[in-house]
Amino acid sequence: MTDRTATGGVVPARPAAGGGAATPSYELPEGATPGIPGPIRPTRIGSRDFEWGRRTYVMGILNVTPDSFSGDGLLPGGDPVRRAVALGRTMAEEGADLLDVGGESSRPGHVEVSAGEEIARAVPVIAALRAALPDMPLSVDTVKPEVASAALDAGADLVNDVWGVATDDALLRLAADRGAPIVVMHNRAEARYVNLMPEILADLQAAIEQALQAGVAWDSIIVDPGFGFGKTAAHNLVLLRELALIRTLGRPVLLGTSRKSTLGKVLDLAADERLEATLATTALGVAAGVDIVRVHDVRPNVRVARMSDAIVRSSAAPAGPAGQAGVTGLSEDAR
Repeated sequence: MTDRTATGGVVPARPAAGGGAATPSYELPEGATPGIPGPIRPTRIGSRDFEWGRRTYVMGILNVTPDSFSGDGLLPGGDPVRRAVALGRTMAEEGADLLDVGGESSRPGHVEVSAGEEIARAVPVIAALRAALPDMPLSVDTVKPEVASAALDAGADLVNDVWGVATDDALLRLAADRGAPIVVMHNRAEARYVNLMPEILADLQAAIEQALQAGVAWDSIIVDPGFGFGKTAAHNLVLLRELALIRTLGRPVLLGTSRKSTLGKVLDLAADERLEATLATTALGVAAGVDIVRVHDVRPNVRVARMSDAIVRSSAAPAGPAGQAGVTGLSEDAR
C-alpha cells in the first residue's frame, strides 16, 4: 500500500529508491473520484438511446406561442394542436431525432405567462404528438416545475431548462424524482461579464453539481451554452468560436442558434431569411463537437449535420480501400 502523509493524498519522497519515487507526489485521496470524465455514455431519452459522439442529433422546434421571435408560433391561425402534429410529422419525416415543445416565448423582453396558461398551450400538443409519434423523443421547454410535471405526465421525455443555472433547484429535483434527463442552459438576466468563456464554464459546472446534488444522474445531464441568452452579439460570436471548450464539462452539448438575432445582426437579415446563417453555425457546431442542434428548419440542418459528421466524425465515414475515407458504404446514420 502506498504511504500517505497526514495531509492525505501526498506520497512522500523516497530518495533511496531513486527514479520516480525520489520526489514527493500526489495521488487521489481516499474516496476521491478521478475528476477526469471518460467517454460520454449513452443517454436514454424516451424509447431511444442517444449515443454521443457517434453523430449529431437534430432537435425540431415547436413553439406553441403567439409571440415567437422567429414568427413560427403555432397559436395564431387555427387549431395549434392539429398544426403542431402536422409539423411534428413533417419534422420526423425530414430526419428530426427529437421534438422540443415550448408554451412560453423566451426571446429578450418576452411576456411571461402563468403556469396554467403555459400548460394549456403545451401539454395538449405533447399529448397529441405522443399519440401520433409514439417513438419520437419529446422535450418540454420550460422553467416551471408544474409545467414540466404536466408535460412528463402527457408523454414528454426530456426537460429543457433555459434557466439551468438558476439557484432554485425545483426543476432539477423534479427531473431527478421522475427519472427524466434534463438540459441545463446557460443564461443571465444581463449581458454582464468580466471574462466570458470562463464564466460560462463556471456557471455550467455549478449547474451540473447542483443537478447531481438534487439527484439527477450524471448520464442524464445535457448542457447548453445559451447562445442568444444573456449575451450580446459579440459574446455569441466568441461563444461559437470557442465552443469546443464546452466539451471540457464532460457532458453532451446542445446548441441552439436557429434564426437568432445575432445571425440577423451579422447579415442584416430578418428572422425568416436566416437559414444559411443557421446552417453555417450547425456545421461549425458539429466541428466543435456539439451533440444536438436545435433548429426550426429540419431537413437542411439534417443534411448539413450529416455532411459535417462524415468529415469530422470517424464513425460516420468508415475507411475505404487503403485506409482512405470511403463515401460508399456509409452507415445509415451518416446518410
